[in-house]
Amino acid sequence: MNKKISWMLAAASMALAGNVGASTIVIESASATPSGILADAAAYRSAVNGALQGATYAKTSVDSYNNITHASLFGGGSNFALKSTISFGVSEANAGVWQFRAGVDFGYGGALFLNDVALDSKSHDMWWDGQYANPSQYFNATVNLGAGNHTLTIYGFEGCCDGAQQAQFMAPTGTFTSFSTSDNLVSAVPEPETYAMFLTGMAMLGFMTRRRDRPAKISA
Repeated sequence: MNKKISWMLAAASMALAGNVGASTIVIESASATPSGILADAAAYRSAVNGALQGATYAKTSVDSYNNITHASLFGGGSNFALKSTISFGVSEANAGVWQFRAGVDFGYGGALFLNDVALDSKSHDMWWDGQYANPSQYFNATVNLGAGNHTLTIYGFEGCCDGAQQAQFMAPTGTFTSFSTSDNLVSAVPEPETYAMFLTGMAMLGFMTRRRDRPAKISA
C-alpha cells in the first residue's frame, strides 16, 4: 500500500479512537441584576440564558477550570450572569459512577446540569472559599455515566464581589481533578454517524489503492 495512504489510515484510526486530554471549557457572561433568588434549576437555566441575549454578552474559552474569576476573564466583578459549558468524552474503560463538584461565587444562587438534566441547584448566596467542607456552598452530584459525549453546564448570578470558581470531576478509579484541556479525558467518543463516515472513507481509500496497484495494460 502507498505510504501516504497508510499514514492517512493510521491518522484516521487515531482520531476515531478519541484524543486524550482535550475537554473544552467555554464561559459566557452578560451584565445582569436578577430580581432575587430563583425557585429551581430550570428557572436558573432559563434566566441565565435570557440574560446572555443582552448587548453585554461575552464569551471565552479557558484551558483550566481552576480558580477562575469573572474579573480575570471579562473584567468587572459585580452584577453578572455566568454560564460555563464543559464538554468531555467518557471511554468504555471509564464508564461507571462519576462524581462532579463545582465551587462557585453566586450571590443569587445557581444550578448544575449534565446533558440538560438538572443535577443540583442552590437558591441562596453561594461563596466557595477554596474548600469543600460546606455542601451548601458548592454544587455536588454523583452520576452513572456511560461511554459517549457529555456536557456539564453551570448557571448562576452574582451580585457583588466576584470570587474564584472551580469545577472538578472524579472518574470511577480516579481522584478529584479540575477540568482542563489536559485532564486525560477523551476529546470525543465518535457517534454512529462518525463511524459511518470513517468506513466510507476507508472504502474510498481502498478503492484508490486497488486502482493505483493495478498493472497497466500494454498495447500491442
